[in-house]
Amino acid sequence: MFKKLRTVIYHVDDLQKAKEWYASITGVQPYFDEVFYVGFNINGFELGLDPDFEDVERGAQAVAYWGVDDIETTVKKFTNAGALLSSKIREVGGGIKVAVVTDPWGNAVGLIKGG
Repeated sequence: MFKKLRTVIYHVDDLQKAKEWYASITGVQPYFDEVFYVGFNINGFELGLDPDFEDVERGAQAVAYWGVDDIETTVKKFTNAGALLSSKIREVGGGIKVAVVTDPWGNAVGLIKGG
């Protein structure tokens, strides 16, 4: 039924600030930039920023995990940029490490290395 992860959308109340923050974190500029949505192409996957909070309960979203090459460095980059560490780096088996940071808008961003 599922084919692959295509899009992760984070709801933000300051679209301009979030756009700048994610561009800084990822090193990627948005390919789609409108007042109602900003989209980044992250190695073929969509990272979307949506300022619409209608029918959205903050903190009630699932966590999507982005693959990274160096989880320690990535967590440090996020926290240095103002994200909070909400789930410390831990090994979950088979050499796979995961962590979760929370962006300045309350969105959980999962990070995964290995596997």
